[in-house]
Amino acid sequence: MDFNTSMYFSAAKPILDKGALFHDDSPDYIVPYEPAPYSEVSIRFRTGKANVDHVYIVINGEHQLMDKAETIGSFDYYEYTTYVSDELIMYYFEITSGNIKAYFNVLGVDKRVNTDFSFKLRPGYKTPDWIKGAVMYQIYVDRFCNGDKSNDVETGEYYYIGDKTVKVDDWNKYPALMGVREFYGGDLQGVLDKMDYLEDLGIEAIYFNPLFVSPSNHKYDIQDYDYIDPHFGKIVDEKGDLLQEGQTENRFATKYINRVTNKKNLEASNELFIKVVEEAHKRGIKVIIDGVFNHCGSFNKWLDRERIYENSEGYEKGAYVSKDSPYRKYFHFFDENESKWPYNGTYDGWWGHDTLPKLNYEGSQDLYNYILYIGKKWVSPPYNVDGWRLDVAADLGHSPEFNHKFWKDFRRVVKEANPNAVIIAEHYGDPWSWLQGDEWDTIMNYDAFMEPLTWFLTGMQKHSDDYRQDMLGNADNFIGAMRNAKTKIMSPGKYTSMNELSNHDHSRFLTRTNHVVGRVADKGPEAANNGINKAVMREAVVMQMTWVGAPTIYYGDEAGVCGFTDPDNRRTYPWGHEDQELIKFHKDIIKIHKENKELKTGSTKFLYKDYNVIAYGRFTIDSQSVIIVNNNDCEKEVNIKVLDIGIDRDTQLKQLIFTYEEDYSVSPNMYPVIGGKLRIFMPKHSSVILKAVKVDC
Repeated sequence: MDFNTSMYFSAAKPILDKGALFHDDSPDYIVPYEPAPYSEVSIRFRTGKANVDHVYIVINGEHQLMDKAETIGSFDYYEYTTYVSDELIMYYFEITSGNIKAYFNVLGVDKRVNTDFSFKLRPGYKTPDWIKGAVMYQIYVDRFCNGDKSNDVETGEYYYIGDKTVKVDDWNKYPALMGVREFYGGDLQGVLDKMDYLEDLGIEAIYFNPLFVSPSNHKYDIQDYDYIDPHFGKIVDEKGDLLQEGQTENRFATKYINRVTNKKNLEASNELFIKVVEEAHKRGIKVIIDGVFNHCGSFNKWLDRERIYENSEGYEKGAYVSKDSPYRKYFHFFDENESKWPYNGTYDGWWGHDTLPKLNYEGSQDLYNYILYIGKKWVSPPYNVDGWRLDVAADLGHSPEFNHKFWKDFRRVVKEANPNAVIIAEHYGDPWSWLQGDEWDTIMNYDAFMEPLTWFLTGMQKHSDDYRQDMLGNADNFIGAMRNAKTKIMSPGKYTSMNELSNHDHSRFLTRTNHVVGRVADKGPEAANNGINKAVMREAVVMQMTWVGAPTIYYGDEAGVCGFTDPDNRRTYPWGHEDQELIKFHKDIIKIHKENKELKTGSTKFLYKDYNVIAYGRFTIDSQSVIIVNNNDCEKEVNIKVLDIGIDRDTQLKQLIFTYEEDYSVSPNMYPVIGGKLRIFMPKHSSVILKAVKVDC
């Protein structure tokens, strides 16, 4: 070998290991994880050991050389410390190795600069630590458990949307097609009675659908924001009559009027709710309530379309009743000619629904201030709830500018009252403008969880309104959707997002596994139960419990409840008829989620894809798990490079859980890593979580 050849080989760098290049906005790579404004933050980047010449971080267009901070195992970690203001930081990385130059952004390694996919960091954007990766449980109260039969809505108690209320005596009956006025009797005492069950399941937070006084069973038509509905709470002073035959005017529904306007009943109901929150907190369970602030209900005391409050002691006249009502500007009336009063029905309804009058914040500072007071009230003593879920939050107000102003003020008063309260918004589409750290904390995660996962595992649309063969098992679509959504939500929102398989607005996930397109009106309720595939359901739950965010179980999903979209998705919890095997599976997978920190706040990296097969890693610097899902009707051999998530060559992978067609197993089987790769045979409709463990020499 001559001198020049020797010099060439001594100076040559190994080929750039692109798989070793990594950064995300997890706690391992942003220190401190949620930096305060006007403070120092260290940003870290990972490369292969001795594999690169230089790493630059490009912040808002300026190149800064990063220093090698440490070497751990097969990786070098580069670091750059900077002082931040309160402005958004956008950055990506430039890596050089010999003559090779690569870039790294949110989507991973790139050959060219693409600032559209820069990482983003907002100093001061902080979300409560308790909800990061927390396991939540959504309760639709009327259908969960009837613990107090004395507060049940009676048949004929009042009139709502075309007919009188109906008390359902058969807990196991399917919901009626027009079931909004149908009541099964679930209440807060029922939640208290089942608190042992919830604790044993392993949940860390309860999210309640609306609890405030409302005429429907769903209660998204609020009647009184100050009080828990006595039909969910407690009735201590009972009097009055049901509507008589032929009566449809609720001013004659004296039993209902007494139940929901009598302060003794209202205050007793609030006291019971305090007890529910206290009992949950004793068990380490947080409580989130539903805030419906875009619209209220036609029964609302401020409007009083039903004339319930017109002659009730202690209440002002509603805006429908009197032109002189103090609440007149709370609503927008299309015809304000004074001759329209009393009983002016020309108010603006949300999407034209006169049962859902839209609140007119721009027209009333008193309304604005009062809803801010409500936001503060329920997260403060003595109620002490741990957060709000906001219904149709992007619709509030009449302009985007006003909407943002309101949510900024709402966040301010809520966080001043309870800094650890979370603010979760229902939102479809791009949430970026609301998730800057000064409005919502996070969202219900449709775009980056429920929809992509449903398409991948079932080929079904989330309402069961469509089936697409081209979407079933389409790993490229799944990965692309997840990556694209990552660009629209920063880390504090991502790790706290509500990841659901089902909820009160969409079909039950277990029903989607049968590929039946339709709704209960045309298919009938039994069609939702037929041909379901619990193996696919287990795959979905494994992904739910290992994906970034807060996995949220819709009551009864864990017990095998099926159903098309609402009202069929609001079936009762099947006490005494539960799928005990599915419940046991949920307990085991929740335990795994809670015991392995990488599944709560670790980084995520896709490792393998094929038709109907996906594998990804969840990892921190010192703990790693591999998740594999085979959604095919046949066995698949999968070979995965696992070095890229920090699994060393002298490592074995311990099985935490393995699901398959008939059942699942938590046996601690071991799988060797050979040459940095895992080779595994996955049966049809199976999934597995494998945890890296060191092998003793």
